[in-house]
Amino acid sequence: MNKRLPESLLEAMHSGQCVPVIGSDALNDVVDAEGQPIPAGSDSLIIAMNQGRPMAPKLMYEFPRAAMNIELKKGRKAVTRFLDKIYRDTTWSVSNAHQTLAALNLDYIIDMNRDTQMQTLWQDTPHILVVGVARIGGGTERYRLFYYNGNQYLATLASWLDTDLPILFKPVGTPLPESLYIASDADYVDYLTELMGGFGMPPFLKQKRIGKQYLLLGLRLNRDTPRMLLNDITYGAGMPAGWACLPNPTPNEEKFLSRKGFQILPMTHEECLAALLETTHPCYA
Repeated sequence: MNKRLPESLLEAMHSGQCVPVIGSDALNDVVDAEGQPIPAGSDSLIIAMNQGRPMAPKLMYEFPRAAMNIELKKGRKAVTRFLDKIYRDTTWSVSNAHQTLAALNLDYIIDMNRDTQMQTLWQDTPHILVVGVARIGGGTERYRLFYYNGNQYLATLASWLDTDLPILFKPVGTPLPESLYIASDADYVDYLTELMGGFGMPPFLKQKRIGKQYLLLGLRLNRDTPRMLLNDITYGAGMPAGWACLPNPTPNEEKFLSRKGFQILPMTHEECLAALLETTHPCYA
């Protein structure tokens, strides 16, 4: 029996008013051919980047800090090679959460991870891909735009796009169609600065977000970086700002979400998505 969701959330999802925001816990069931889980959360990414060993406690605090350390020692390309190996060059199983989101036929999804799950599931769906970038030479924009025509991604400009197409926004990057990542502290400082200044999102997406509500799925907010990203990406949100699936929120998460106007749902993202799918496609019940 699926858990009951607030009527306000169901109405917002069915009307297209609510935007799912995918966090690293949504990848908890994803494994490679040998059954090894995908590195997605901060700790697992750091350990994978350091050949299976933890780093110093001050570097284990958060992945951007550890990635900055590797960048300073081995260069930016070392971080990119690592992320490409994980997210581009390894075959992973398909996440149940992402399959459910694909079945819901949504027109806007925000993915706070660097994997290609949603892109793969949308491979038959023409869509717009918005990818965050940092420390670029020339220009002020901190994003790249791609149009997926059902066969391949094509780099494009906002003025050329049909903005009624479904939108996938990946603020911290993806390896496809190009290896573009927000990873190190320096990346985040640059990207977040420009995001606050309005240059981290294309104009049509800034307009689209006004009054939107958000459903946080597998997104933990016990570190500064995801809180800052969410704060700026959801600027201009409606009232309430949305809902967060957190069965055991920390005091810091409760404080942040309350201040932002989010209602905490004491359930996992799997339970929430199962209930959403049941209301949208009763045959799945």
